[in-house]
Amino acid sequence: MIEVADELARLATLSPAELRETWVKLCGDPVPNVSPKLLRLALGWEVQARRLGGLSRETVRTLDQLARGATKTAPASAGMRLVREWQGRLHVVTVGEDRIIRWDEREWKSLSEVARAITGTRWSGPAFFGLKKKVAA
Repeated sequence: MIEVADELARLATLSPAELRETWVKLCGDPVPNVSPKLLRLALGWEVQARRLGGLSRETVRTLDQLARGATKTAPASAGMRLVREWQGRLHVVTVGEDRIIRWDEREWKSLSEVARAITGTRWSGPAFFGLKKKVAA
């Protein structure tokens, strides 16, 4: 099996035609209309993502939001205290230094789980607690 570093070094030696051929083999998509230098960088990213893992779900979501320009979500950071009133009851959620979400004397995996427990319906936790904001036009 070729090591990632060896495969990246090999990309530097390929001609533009070989780069395009490699793109089709690796990605299965039409070759983007970019310079060989940029195509080499894109192939390098693809090689690394496939071998070492791609972007995290949170990063993909953040990039998607930025691309669409519709909303911006602030991450729930350690030490944060979120307060929301729902149907006359005040709900306080804390994010510990260990990044564990705590509400109602329990630990939760996500803000969305907490929002679902409070409302009884599916909610975006960041939207429910005011961390997701619409971007001004």
